Amino acid sequence: MELANISLELLSFLFFIAIVAGLIDTLAGGGGLISLPALILAGVPPLTALGTNKLQGSMGTATATFLMFRNRRISYQQCKGLMKTAFIGAVFGAIAVQFINTEILSFVIPVVLLLIVVYFIGSPLMKKKNQQSHLSNRHYKNRVVPSIGFYDGMFGPGTGSFFALAGVSCQGHDLIKSTAIAKSLNFATNVASLIIFVSAGQIAWIIGLSMMLGQSIGAYFGAHFLFKIKPSYLRMIVVIMSTSMLIKYSHSMGWLSFL
Repeated sequence: MELANISLELLSFLFFIAIVAGLIDTLAGGGGLISLPALILAGVPPLTALGTNKLQGSMGTATATFLMFRNRRISYQQCKGLMKTAFIGAVFGAIAVQFINTEILSFVIPVVLLLIVVYFIGSPLMKKKNQQSHLSNRHYKNRVVPSIGFYDGMFGPGTGSFFALAGVSCQGHDLIKSTAIAKSLNFATNVASLIIFVSAGQIAWIIGLSMMLGQSIGAYFGAHFLFKIKPSYLRMIVVIMSTSMLIKYSHSMGWLSFL
């Protein structure tokens, strides 16, 4: 994206979007469902939007993960194996997306949004206390986590929510613990994807650096609120955020032109 096309108003708008995305992503996951459509609507080409989204998102997940480790909400020993397989999956996903038609993003975004809304509304597994694990640690680490990592490398929005959902449904974690672990996994996938996108030259650096600052602010406040908020509120945040973005994005694509 040419620097001449970047106005102060646009940077300010995307900076604000990044703050909101960082806050939402830390609390409930899915911040990319806000930031990626905003980048595309701002005129950033799809692949560059994906790469820039990884750049700014990595700051938010790095901030949240650092605070989780520092405050001993989760431990590195607990997450390192999962982070490794998530990283590997994301590398392959980020490489794969360099060779596909990015027009499919127009259809993937609303589908992902809709699936998240339906799952959070209908799932009976969103309990406050830990439940029985439904999948072995080995299969979870070597199959589920790298699969979500691959999705993040190839596309990304909603990855934090998917990691949180997987922790609840496959490992029996409560929603708060699963969301905390999801931050470290999302950080690993963001870094892996970012390496590939930087190598491919698909980064709008001015926009990305501005949004990184916003992400760090949002993630800082989100990390402090995470362990004080009720799981039912997290669920409500995800549903409202996803539904709103689904309507907004569908309208911007002209699918709801009668509104």
